[in-house]
Amino acid sequence: MSAAVTVVETTPFAGQKPGTSGLRKKVKVFAQPGYAENFIQSVFDTAGAPANSILVIGGDGRYLNRTVIQIAIRMAAANGYAKVLVGQGGILSTPAASHVIRKYGASGGLILSASHNPGGPDEDFGIKYNIANGGPAPEAVTEAAYARTLTIDQYRIVDTPDIDLDTIGKTDVAGLTVHVIDSVADYAALMETLFDFAAIRANVAAGFTMTFDAMNAVTGPYAHEILENRLGFAKGTVKNGTPLEDFGGHHPDPNMVHAHALFDAMFGAASPDFGAASDGDGDRNLILGRGIFVTPSDSLAMLAANATLAPGYKAGLKGIARSMPTSAAADRVAEALGLPYYETPTGWKFFGNLLDAGMATICGEESAGTGSDHVREKDGLWAVLLWLNILAIRKMPVAELAKEHWAKYGRNYYARHDYEAVESAKADALMSELTGALGALPGKRFGPLTVATADSFAYTDPVDHSTSANQGLRVLFEGGSRVAFRLSGTGTEGATIRVYLERFEPVGGNLAAETPDMLADIITAAEDIAGIARHTGRTKPDVVT
Repeated sequence: MSAAVTVVETTPFAGQKPGTSGLRKKVKVFAQPGYAENFIQSVFDTAGAPANSILVIGGDGRYLNRTVIQIAIRMAAANGYAKVLVGQGGILSTPAASHVIRKYGASGGLILSASHNPGGPDEDFGIKYNIANGGPAPEAVTEAAYARTLTIDQYRIVDTPDIDLDTIGKTDVAGLTVHVIDSVADYAALMETLFDFAAIRANVAAGFTMTFDAMNAVTGPYAHEILENRLGFAKGTVKNGTPLEDFGGHHPDPNMVHAHALFDAMFGAASPDFGAASDGDGDRNLILGRGIFVTPSDSLAMLAANATLAPGYKAGLKGIARSMPTSAAADRVAEALGLPYYETPTGWKFFGNLLDAGMATICGEESAGTGSDHVREKDGLWAVLLWLNILAIRKMPVAELAKEHWAKYGRNYYARHDYEAVESAKADALMSELTGALGALPGKRFGPLTVATADSFAYTDPVDHSTSANQGLRVLFEGGSRVAFRLSGTGTEGATIRVYLERFEPVGGNLAAETPDMLADIITAAEDIAGIARHTGRTKPDVVT
């Protein structure tokens, strides 16, 4: 099929600056004529893809996904790409897209998702560009794309019919080969190389049970195939397994607020042995045992401590990395194992250099993201499968494994408080005032807590030596506890203030208490230090995780 390239004159749209996970806006913003086209062209203009490159396209199935995929295909044809790989139905989880980019040598990929944000005509949409290593574009690339959005005056596209996204096979679009691929097959095959599926199947056959909430989001097809078809869990183990454009009206964020039905099941009578969930685009996870919630920070530490039980990690770990807001629980595992460990800013792209350089094997963020060097994204289903592998070998409940872990390494009691959709000016004023006060905090007492140090977190990449400043404000107390403050870049309205609360209890300390009780003094100190109520009028967080 041949078609002439159309050069369309355009003018810039304000605010097309990608955040930590791409450009996210309301659907109605993205639906404006030329809006998605401007951003995609800006990415193509600055990504530096070689001629005749392969481009991967997929998304989480949310509203507008199919429309923007068709636009992106036509623009890829007009911008010199040789081949596009697109997931069947437009579906590719974020980790699966990362794997496809790496496996097929693509120059990059467009992932159409707003992750854990709600979907639907009045909700959120997003576009993220991943580079050839499968990971999110580094700041140099996203900043260049943003700069281009400020001056863009034309985009390139071909006028061709929509292609059939639902049938696997190849189609020619103006000389571009578009290959609709099985969304699940490559990813499922990769998981079989990493984990002991036979041991997990044997555990299932022996009576081990689980429930998985796919939240009507992208991991439904992956979970049905891997958990039910390949591992032998009973049909119906996967709940909400059909991706829907509005996620069934739910918020696809795997936490105790938005996955409350899963919490009810795992804390109720006759609960399964194991419970898990993933988010909108499949890169986050929620881990529960019978009567226990494992925080993402603890999950990272426990997975790292037991990872060599899985075939893909039997050779040992090269290092462990975590984001600054994530608790220090993984650091204690690394110290015990004699491994290097790294504290990075929030955003998976900061792990990419460490993984590519062979300096780290397992990485994690407190925002329910955990992954390894198998791809260059966090991976929700990977974390679930590693848990299943460990439990199949250790032959103990989640609660017992956690208790054993804390007895060996100590316990980092941890929670995150989110104040959502705060007026940006008020959020900025809070952070500005707090930044100015950091220097005077050391030595001050807040109830039983004494401030040891306080700073604005900055990171120097040990691989390329690039620096990233102003990555969150930290107040560290004597004894290893702390509170940190960040403005999130994942929302589409106002600002989200995230407050991270952590209390360390050493081996022999109080390791079996309720988290809110153990964090009470730190919660009070955080308010006294930052004045959240004074600045925002909020007396309690919108979400606690």
